Amino acid sequence: MLASTGTMAQEKLSPDTLECHMVGFSVGVMTPFSGSSTGLPGGTMLDLYESPYLDFNIDWAYKFADGWMATFDADLWFGMYSNNLKDRSIRYPHVFNFEGDAIGWGGYSGNVSAYNRGLSMKPGVGYIIRVLPKNPNSGILLKLSGGWMMQKTVYSQEYTEAPVAQLNGDYKKLYDHLRNGVILTESVGFIYMSNYQTYINLKINFELSQCWTWSSRPYQIDNLMGLNGKDKGSYFDLMGGVRITWMFPFTGKTTYDYYYY
Repeated sequence: MLASTGTMAQEKLSPDTLECHMVGFSVGVMTPFSGSSTGLPGGTMLDLYESPYLDFNIDWAYKFADGWMATFDADLWFGMYSNNLKDRSIRYPHVFNFEGDAIGWGGYSGNVSAYNRGLSMKPGVGYIIRVLPKNPNSGILLKLSGGWMMQKTVYSQEYTEAPVAQLNGDYKKLYDHLRNGVILTESVGFIYMSNYQTYINLKINFELSQCWTWSSRPYQIDNLMGLNGKDKGSYFDLMGGVRITWMFPFTGKTTYDYYYY
């Protein structure tokens, strides 16, 4: 007589929620929508630079079991185009000719790229609204963060061509629009954390940022802005964007268990 036995599996009905540290690496695209200045033309990031901007981010988060998150973000952004300073021949006619080429020694064209660069550091808070019954660690992510930011014009000169004296050394600081200030960012998106401890831990989110900045240089030159001295203006920029993040949770506990009998 032949007899056989079978093994059956029962799924755990109450999946675990994780409390853990996470580190994420993201790439995104940012676009300035609008801005206002003190009345001087050409003062905001929308006025100064062609968009969009590429944004690279490293973030840390601590996720609590109830869905709340404490976060910290560090961002670096710059023009997607390598030479995105607008109206350079009008801003600096003594540096750039009518075609926008830099005027080097001997009257020859110098090889200069002028583009924007920005940095920000933002602590924040987030909350996950659970929408997947079998995965309480995933859902709609709402996030608010704010902190310090900096933006400037970067001049990159190829010295195999005719050197451009005005953009050598510290002289570049007269033209770099260096500003520091405050940034506030609201974000909504979706976070997915795998139940099976794979590398599929992702989030995608849409962001809106408000930026308030002030000049950090004692002297600035910008003909379009009417500047030959201290820039006493204050500037507001509104930027939006989308980013995707690859996350690495620091935990050894699975979030959904299976029992066999």
